[in-house]
Amino acid sequence: MPFYEIEGMKESNSKTNPKVRAKSVVGEFMKVGIVTKPEGEGPPLHMHPNEEQFTLILDGKLHYILDEEDKIVERGDLIHIPRYTNHRSRAVGGEATFFTVKFPAGTGELDEDYNMAQGAEEAEKKYPGASR
Repeated sequence: MPFYEIEGMKESNSKTNPKVRAKSVVGEFMKVGIVTKPEGEGPPLHMHPNEEQFTLILDGKLHYILDEEDKIVERGDLIHIPRYTNHRSRAVGGEATFFTVKFPAGTGELDEDYNMAQGAEEAEKKYPGASR
């Protein structure tokens, strides 16, 4: 039970953006996922009032907005997303994959505590691939 093969994990599409794919598993206190985003895809700027999150970039590059910060993260970068922190990411230069851990586990759905943030439309203009 505590060992998982990535290929055997349940895969689903994100409810906030069906082009984003995730394989996830839920434990007693945490849920984890391996998420793959096609270039330019992801949910709008949002926050989680009930979840703390850590994300480790496994492959590719992501344009990340985390509160007031705006930067490109890549393989090996670790991001901490506290509760109530506005954030969003978009793959740049091709597909990107990351491992994410959220606490608490809730229902086990990775999109469970999604709440669109004020300024979501304005945040999209910061994405390098956005038409301005």
